[in-house]
Amino acid sequence: MEGGKEQGMLVVTMLMAQQNPLEQLQAKFKEVENGFKAWLDKQSMPVEAAVVTATGAVQGAAIGALMGNLTKDVSSSFPTPPQASLNHQAMASLKQAQALSGAPWVQARNFAVMTGVNAGLACVMKSLRGKEDVQSSMVAAFGSGAMFSLVSGMGGPNQAANAVTSGLFFALIQGVLFQFGQKLSQPPVEDMYYSRTRSMLNSLGLQNYEKNFKKGLLTDNTLPLLTDSALRDVKIPPGPRLLILDHVQSFSSTF
Repeated sequence: MEGGKEQGMLVVTMLMAQQNPLEQLQAKFKEVENGFKAWLDKQSMPVEAAVVTATGAVQGAAIGALMGNLTKDVSSSFPTPPQASLNHQAMASLKQAQALSGAPWVQARNFAVMTGVNAGLACVMKSLRGKEDVQSSMVAAFGSGAMFSLVSGMGGPNQAANAVTSGLFFALIQGVLFQFGQKLSQPPVEDMYYSRTRSMLNSLGLQNYEKNFKKGLLTDNTLPLLTDSALRDVKIPPGPRLLILDHVQSFSSTF
């Protein structure tokens, strides 16, 4: 009898070990990633910057090669006009088009430089300033934009001026995206005044009445002062009113 139980437990253990191979792979990848980050944090700034730049360049090269393969057939369908017949403006436009639709190895090189420089500069700026903010992000974007312009040959003969222009454009776009991302990641200011109210309503299963509290401006500071008439004024039915008042009375010492 005991042997049968042991065999059954062994079968269950084997089945559990075999299930969810994707989750196991993700857990293993996360473990390796955390170990790599822990090792990287112990290194000096030059070593950390070099490693981050190299890994960023590898990722960029992979993305560039993929884009080059996707756009190879499209770019080959457009005839290339003789360069002697083009003025400077048309030549610059041709260079820009070629930079974004070149061969896979060209795209891999361009994106490797862009992402590698961005990652390296961002790492150095974070180490120097002790934080990752919009200024650091814009400096890294300026460097990556300028290097991308120089390596890809965009802008025609005046490469230095075009590198500065490209760097400024990259920095501006990165600054806007950084600020936009910061705003999305922050909760609305209004919600900060209803955090305890939301927690109370969720615990009572009455989260649908949060809008009633906000409509009547019944913030967290008003919780100890709640009365039946105040809840009635914001259109909360009798049953939920009783639950809310009972909760407030029971936890009045925590408000």
